[in-house]
Amino acid sequence: MRPLRACLLILTLLSPLSAMAEGERAGEFDYYVMALSWSPNWCELTGDARRSPQCDADKDHGWTLHGLWPQYTRGYPSYCQSGQRPPNRTQTGDMADIMGTGGLAWHQWKKHGSCSGLAPADYFALSREAYGRITRPEVFRKLDRTVALPAAVVEEAFLKANPDLTAQGITITCKQNHIQEARICLSRNLEFIPCGPDVRRDCSLDNAVFTPVR
Repeated sequence: MRPLRACLLILTLLSPLSAMAEGERAGEFDYYVMALSWSPNWCELTGDARRSPQCDADKDHGWTLHGLWPQYTRGYPSYCQSGQRPPNRTQTGDMADIMGTGGLAWHQWKKHGSCSGLAPADYFALSREAYGRITRPEVFRKLDRTVALPAAVVEEAFLKANPDLTAQGITITCKQNHIQEARICLSRNLEFIPCGPDVRRDCSLDNAVFTPVR
């Protein structure tokens, strides 16, 4: 009996792990987080070392779309089994103007878009619509030198540029003492909504680095 009970216990413990390995079910989530990355900072920290075309001076990138992420009230799904055909190179390449590279668009589809329940073309169209709905503060594009500023200043600039956005619906993140992203919470209809508690983790730096557009 003891060996049998031990086998049953092992099978019971392994079953949830097997289900998790397959990814969550596509289309089951509560809201979206739209992540906007300040491209010059990403290039300084990561992109230049990778020789990413996103960082070429002629691209003139400021706030780029990192991704549109399906989110639970707490946590988020990823790498879902969507049943959708993966995007082709034309579809991902067409997103490079707002995402920096087609490679990022592919990765975002695989990790996050697959959980939206949408076909790639519809997911990318929705991502572009979400990106277009937020007014990105022009003041940061006017910088002509690297500055250090409180992360709260970046949030305030977004709130001023988007009167319907509230402080509960945006969070600013930092990485290696640089401003990293503005993350904005949207309903499934792309309306501004408050973020869940695990998303509302603002960077508290008073002297975060902010580099100018190249």
